[in-house]
This record gives sequence, structure tokens and C-alpha cells, in this order.
Amino acid sequence: MGKPTGFKEIARQTPQRRPVELRVLDWDEIYLDFGDRKLQDQGARCMDCGIPFCHEGCPLGNIIPEWNDLVYKNRWHEAMEMLFKTNNFPEFTGRVCPAPCEEACVLGINEKPVTIKLIEQNIVEHAYKNGWVKPRPPERRTGKNVAVVGSGPAGLACAAQLNQAGHTVTVFERADRVGGLLTYGIPNFKLEKWVVERRVKIMEAEGIQFKTNANVGFNIKVEDLRRDFDAIVLCGGSTQPRDLKAPGRDLKGIHFAMDYLPQQNRRNFGDSIPQNESITAKDKHVIILGGGDTGADCLGTAHRQGAKSVCQFELLPMPPESRAPDMPWPYWPMILRISSAHEESSTLQQGLYPDRPAKIRDYAIATQSFSGENGTVKKLRAIRLEWEMQGSRPVKMKEIPGSEFELDCDLCLLAMGFVHPEHPGPIQQLGLTLDPRGNVQVDQNYQTNVPGVFAAGDLRRGQSLVVWAISEGRQAARAVDESLMGKSDLPYLKLF
Repeated sequence: MGKPTGFKEIARQTPQRRPVELRVLDWDEIYLDFGDRKLQDQGARCMDCGIPFCHEGCPLGNIIPEWNDLVYKNRWHEAMEMLFKTNNFPEFTGRVCPAPCEEACVLGINEKPVTIKLIEQNIVEHAYKNGWVKPRPPERRTGKNVAVVGSGPAGLACAAQLNQAGHTVTVFERADRVGGLLTYGIPNFKLEKWVVERRVKIMEAEGIQFKTNANVGFNIKVEDLRRDFDAIVLCGGSTQPRDLKAPGRDLKGIHFAMDYLPQQNRRNFGDSIPQNESITAKDKHVIILGGGDTGADCLGTAHRQGAKSVCQFELLPMPPESRAPDMPWPYWPMILRISSAHEESSTLQQGLYPDRPAKIRDYAIATQSFSGENGTVKKLRAIRLEWEMQGSRPVKMKEIPGSEFELDCDLCLLAMGFVHPEHPGPIQQLGLTLDPRGNVQVDQNYQTNVPGVFAAGDLRRGQSLVVWAISEGRQAARAVDESLMGKSDLPYLKLF
């Protein structure tokens, strides 16, 4: 700990966001630069605790106090080396991770926690700027071939680790670009795609082969992979969206969030979307069902597309603004979080769009039905709910009589989460065992019931975070390496 009194003298500080009125006019990332001196001050707030609970909060086990201290001491190259020991892609997590490490920070017991996520992102960007991030192909090859199915964060992390172990790795991606959720699921204003492309180019230079438009189980036969590769790792994600059963659901203009968000990312790449397939919020009354991150991504996207009005509804009650007694430190608290998109809503409502509904973000609302004209949705009818609570946990709901209401709705986006991976394809064709939630079941070595076939990421654990996906990919790679070689020198973090 370079500055023992740093946490007492220096307040938490984060980068300013670009003005709402300007940032909703483009798709660029929203944060302004944060100087190195300020970052060093933020690193000085780390107390180098005797028991660093931030390690436990991070699914990757990042060695956080050490690189905080190295940043404070202006030793950026050593900070980079320490960061890469546990995280293949800090340029991703530093932008999109909700930072469970910060919720576990000891300073967070009675003060604002250390800006761990901010420091992480700036360490890796400092490294890129100085040319320190270079391809590191393995010194030797093992002669083993591994197929990784899916190029999201789990697949990329798995491929990177297996390649470092010396195996020849081929990544199969069904989309036309590499990156999975990183490329087509997360809006540019949270993660610009040059960040993903920069990393993929390095991985290609390290010897990893990427095959796009390669839909395993369809235009790529599973039996061919089993014949040509020594192991297969399924990292396809949890991509089966939760649907809504309500009268009028079949009307045009009601779409899953993950049919809507990728289209805008494609437009930002310069792709053309056929008119009969295009989904846009421009000049429409938009209602988003689902109060999580995906819903917020839809909200920010709708703002930039020029929606006439936007509302975001959540079935569950509004969470508390701070930790409740049944969600003590250092556990992840289910509290109210304000994203950049919600900030934009407040500003746009007060300034550019004063005629918007009073509450753009509302809770404890159940959709009853949709109605439309000429087969297209025009209205959403909903009712307010009363929840029975056990502490901060909602356990039972009932409708409030007389609370029904109706809103204009030209576009409804379903952002209610994902139930499990898509079963048609390799899961069904291989006859993989599923857990009660419909995810692929594996043993403690990430191996499925089919020898030589492994699974990791959301496909195994269910819908989760990018940081969890990276962690899963790393652990699965260790298991595959050990299975192929009888031992492994890859790092290991016991997760289950």
C-alpha cells in the first residue's frame, strides 16, 4: 500500500459523461478521458486489506490491490502484467462489467469503494497505447486440435487459454463477425466494436483460427467436428429468450430485445437492413418490458434512434436504493442502479421531450394484453401489482384492482432475460444431459456426458455476466488441457 492514508484523503472520482444532448446524437462511448494523475490518486484509495474481499467478489480472482498499488506508483507495465495474469480481456470487463469487486471492497462498508473497474480499463488502454499488448504465440504446439463453438467472451477466453497451452484452436461462430454478445448484443455506446476487433486481430496473430457463418449443427456437422478435433468446447451462450404469454402477442411490432439490438450494431458497421426486416424506434411510442441491463440497452438505443416516447416496465417491485439488512456487505446487493440510459431518459424528459410519460422507468407492472390495427400493435394494456415481501425479496404478487391502464405502443421490446441455451443443434444432436433449468450439465471438469465434449459460460451456468463468461472459459480451458495432456500448467480458480 503506497499511501496508507489515501482512502481518508482522496474521494472517489470517476470520468464525466458527455452531455446527454450530444451523446444521444451518436453511437460513441459516453465517457470523457480521465488523466493518469487522477487514476494514480484513485489507486491510492486502495487499503491493501489484510483480507482483500475484492478477490472474492471478482469471478476471475483478479489480483486487485497489487495493480492498484502499481498504478499509484506509476508502474504501468507491471500493472499490466499483473492484470493479464487473471483476465484475458480487461478492455471488455473494464467497460461492461457491473463490478462485483467494488461491491465487495472493504472500503465500501462505510465509504464509496475504490474505482477498481476504472483502473482496470485504464491499465489495459495504457498498455495498448504504449505498444505493450502484442501477439504471444506459444513456443511449441502439442499436436492436439480443439474446436470452440461460440466466439462470445467464454469462447474467446477458452480459445486464448488453450492456444497458450500450445493446442491448435479453431473457433466456430454462426454470425458473420466474431465476438458473439460483445459484437451484436452490447450497444456501441457501451462497447465500441473496434475494441473487440483489436483483440480478435491479436488472437489471430497468435495462431487462433476463426470461422464465421459457421453454424455448428446446421451448416457445420457435429460429426465432422468429432472426427477432426480432439476436443470440443461448447460456449454458445444462453440465447433462448423468455417470452410473454399475453393476448395480442402475435401482433407485428412486438420483438425480442436480441432481435432489435443487433440490427443497430449492424447499421453501425455499415450493413444494410432490408426494409421488411428493419426494427427501429424512430418516431414511435416504445415500451420496453424488463428492467435489467438488456432493457437499459434497448432504452439507450431507442433514444438514439429518435423514439417519440419510451417507457421501461419491470414486473418486480422497485429495489431499495441502498443495502437492506438481508443483503449485507460483501455480497452483491440487489439495489436500484442508474445506467447512462436512465440518466438520458431523465434529461430528455425534462428538456427535449417534455410530453413523455411522467415515469419512464416504472416497477411492479404486469402486461395484460396488446391491441392493434391492421395486424400491428398500437396499444399495451397493463395493471399494477402489489408484492408480498420477505425482507427485500419479493415472494408473491397480486393485482391491484382498478389500477389498469393503457398506453400507446408502436414498438414493444421484450427484454425479460433468457431461459437457457438453444437446444436444437449440437445439444440435441450430441444427446447432452441438461440440468433442471435446461442448461448443459457438466461434471467438475466441465465435461458433458459425452466424452471429449465440454461446455462453459452461459450455456452451462445460465444467463450471467461477461466477467463470469470469461472466468468459465478459462476454467474450461484448463480442464480440456488436463484431459488432453494428463496435466496442465494453465491457472486454475476453483468455481464449483
